[in-house]
Amino acid sequence: MKHFFASLSLLISLSISAQLKSPAEFLPEYGKHVTYYHQLEAYFAQLQQNTDMMQHVVYGQTYEGRDLHTYIISTPENIKDIDNIRKYHLQQAGLASGTATATRGNKAIVWLSFNVHGNEPAAAESAMNVAYQLINPANAETKEWLKDIVIILDPCLNPDGYSRYGNWLHSITGQQLHPGLADREHMEPWPGGRENHYAYDLNRDWAWQIQKESQQRIALYNQWMPMVHVDVHEMGYNEPYFFPPAAEPMHDFITQAQKDFHTAIGEVTAKKFDNKGWSYYTREVFDLFYPSYGDTYPTFNGAVGMTYEQGGIGAGRAVARENGTVLTLQDRIDHHSTAILAAVETAAWQREKLVKNFRLYFKDAREHPKGKYEAYVVKSGGKTEELAAMLTRNNIAFAYADETKKLSGYNYQADKDKDFTLEPNDLIIKARQPKGVLAQVFFEPEQRLSDSLSYDITAWALPHAFGVQSYALKRDISVKTKTSPNYKGKLEVDRVYAFYIPWNGRQSVKVLAQLHKNKIRVRSAHKASFYRGINIKTGDLIVLKGDNTHIDNFEQTLKVLLDSKPDYEAIESGFSLTGADLGSEAYPLLEEPKVLLLSGRGISSTDFGQAWFYFDDMINYPVSIVDIANLSRISFSDFNTIVLAEGWYDLNDALKARIDSFIDGGGKVIAIGSALDIFTDRAGYSLTKYATETSRTAEQEAEDAAELDARFYNYESYIRRELSSSVSGAIVENVLDASHPLSYGLGDKYFSMKTSTTYYQLLKGASNVIYVPQGYKSFGFIGSSLKKKLGNTVTFAVEQKGSGSIIYMADNPLFRGFWENGNLLFGNAVFQVN
Repeated sequence: MKHFFASLSLLISLSISAQLKSPAEFLPEYGKHVTYYHQLEAYFAQLQQNTDMMQHVVYGQTYEGRDLHTYIISTPENIKDIDNIRKYHLQQAGLASGTATATRGNKAIVWLSFNVHGNEPAAAESAMNVAYQLINPANAETKEWLKDIVIILDPCLNPDGYSRYGNWLHSITGQQLHPGLADREHMEPWPGGRENHYAYDLNRDWAWQIQKESQQRIALYNQWMPMVHVDVHEMGYNEPYFFPPAAEPMHDFITQAQKDFHTAIGEVTAKKFDNKGWSYYTREVFDLFYPSYGDTYPTFNGAVGMTYEQGGIGAGRAVARENGTVLTLQDRIDHHSTAILAAVETAAWQREKLVKNFRLYFKDAREHPKGKYEAYVVKSGGKTEELAAMLTRNNIAFAYADETKKLSGYNYQADKDKDFTLEPNDLIIKARQPKGVLAQVFFEPEQRLSDSLSYDITAWALPHAFGVQSYALKRDISVKTKTSPNYKGKLEVDRVYAFYIPWNGRQSVKVLAQLHKNKIRVRSAHKASFYRGINIKTGDLIVLKGDNTHIDNFEQTLKVLLDSKPDYEAIESGFSLTGADLGSEAYPLLEEPKVLLLSGRGISSTDFGQAWFYFDDMINYPVSIVDIANLSRISFSDFNTIVLAEGWYDLNDALKARIDSFIDGGGKVIAIGSALDIFTDRAGYSLTKYATETSRTAEQEAEDAAELDARFYNYESYIRRELSSSVSGAIVENVLDASHPLSYGLGDKYFSMKTSTTYYQLLKGASNVIYVPQGYKSFGFIGSSLKKKLGNTVTFAVEQKGSGSIIYMADNPLFRGFWENGNLLFGNAVFQVN
């Protein structure tokens, strides 16, 4: 009878496998042309229908309505018990409560992520082949691996970008291949398929989760917490293949066990590539430092996180490379498939180590904090709400203080130890918790760089990003806490004369946006005042009943519109106890912005996307987007605000003159980053790199002297010398004019994310609202030569011109969406600065 059931099981398996098709059998153009996303979905559907080794999970949707898929792959026995395996895995690592049986426990959990960048199509193409090889009954080797492994395979993290690229490529190619570069197949148009719908780079969004694709993926990721994560990419087509070990700098919190697995996987993969004669490199370029990548984020969550890069961006279907070879799409698929399966193989034979080290990682996190501090305190306020939301998305535990206590700790804003008072509603994050390593990565004041040649930004401390008074404590604290903040009860009023809305974070901007959309007239406080029970600070909003007689049911309408801002109050009299009365000129009306955002070739797609997303999603406010090529067709009279995102604007004199007239006639221009070049050293504008001709001459003489010295340097040190005048993305201290509307709600200082080497002297005849002082503090890497030049340079300035204004933003306040104080600053520029 036992043999009968074994034979029956074999017959069923053979019957199922007879239906199973390889990618090439299912897709006629597989390996020759990029697969449409719906075809990729169809291929995985046929795998799912013809195997008992796969479980399908739809974990979300993109902004364009495409499904986001994962496929859990293992042996049939493991699949049947998959939820128990998952729970046991989490419980043994201390990441979940309860108990689960170990019948099929102790599996290695491996997550494979493909195509976070849409125009790197060989990643998604190889996902189909990898999935097929794993479940193909004829592949005995993979079946052995899967006895001890559960694989979560995400074939395409960015379906919108992948579809944009693939649809374009299909629309412009014919039957003939064009490996030569002189063909549009290798000239992807703006904005390209790399980013998602809002032109966000999802590969830099793992930690911050500003985009919904990231939020939905990390929610599932936290339900599984893999031990190995493979992030599959492409790079320039002339490059060979990159696989681990990674390059320096590696973050200090990365364990030796994680590094050892990198070495093991590198050795296994190298042998396979050596046998086929394929070119590759390791330990270069791709480091493990910035925490929001697809390799580092899993690493700080206990996994062995790895990047795999195949040459192929811009290759189309086939491309002639510098070495005389032709790289085909099939080549790229083969290289990826081999490397990824090598990773799975390595995980299989290192399974016991992976399981042991993963559990030890979280045990150490709970018992032995890696960083300098044991706890972090963030003072309560509007921006704290957004910080709490980000911590929640990352499963980092926190609580709110429920008592008052005198404490001492490192103050981020002052960069020194200070005494402070812990108060109810202050946020407390402790290092001793399962996600303690990730929490410390986010909150350590400064991360040590083992190598200044870094691939991305080198500082990101959340207290600076969010602009909130924060403290790091070397000892844990024991205080009474609560799970949510409490808001004081509303003041009782006999009648409503006005509504007061604190200007203290992104939600304030969003509420103001909704008030404007509903034609509610709003005033801004330009002077601090005190009313019964209410301290009004500069920038706070006032909605007067007398300004809005056109609104029926004023009180009820406002309460509905303010429902998302629980710290609002009603005011029963315009007479102040101190300061200015509500009828004073200290409370000017705010103009309703009518915004034009430029798009198109020459403009950075990611920076454009950050501005678009800010209006469209963050604050839910209308913005008109016009391609720069169509600008001559637009009447500027329809707008009062123009936003110029970072970019290289090749404007003719006629368009520049139209912008000049727009400003002179009362319009406002917000120019970010290299968009400032439009106004630099132009007649009628104050923006200049040099304050005087003497400073221009002095800097030129210094550059000439450096070039003379460089004659004696050797070739090998060239890149290191260049670092002296570079910045990898560092946090720079700025002082601010708190009385200016551009600074409302930002705090006593502003810490800016500096990603560009461009700087401007303090302007003459303009308001230098936020600038870098002499002797400024900075965090992260800034080259020694550049660092000397940044003192007394302007970061954000406002110049009045005619009846209008221009706001100069040398740094991008919307950087990747997570620089929360920058989001508020941009809100000031749009809504508060007239």
